[in-house]
Amino acid sequence: MPKFLLAYHGGGAPSPDDETEIARVMAAWQGWFEGMGATCLDMGNPVGMSKTVTRDGLRDDGGANPVSGYSLIEAVDIETACEIARGCPILEDGAGTVEIAPIMEM
Repeated sequence: MPKFLLAYHGGGAPSPDDETEIARVMAAWQGWFEGMGATCLDMGNPVGMSKTVTRDGLRDDGGANPVSGYSLIEAVDIETACEIARGCPILEDGAGTVEIAPIMEM
C-alpha cells in the first residue's frame, strides 16, 4: 500500500505551565493516532527550527513554510491520505496545516 508523509506546518505548543491544556492536546493527538490503527506507520514527532542549505549558503529562518512535525501513514491513494489528514488536531484552531506527500518507492 502507498505510504505518505504528513508534514505539519504551524500550530503551537501549549504553555509548559498549563498541565490541563497539555493533557487535552496530547489526548487529541493520541486519539487521532489510535483511530488510524495500522494505517499510522510512524506517529512522528514535533521538530525544531530547521536550517536551509542552499548553493549560496545557509539560512536559519526555517524556510518559507517551516515544518513543525511529521507522521508517516499508509493509504490506498492520496485522496484517502488527505481524508485522514482532515482529522488532524493541528487543524482544530486554524493555526496549522497538514501537507501530504506520497513517498516514492525507489
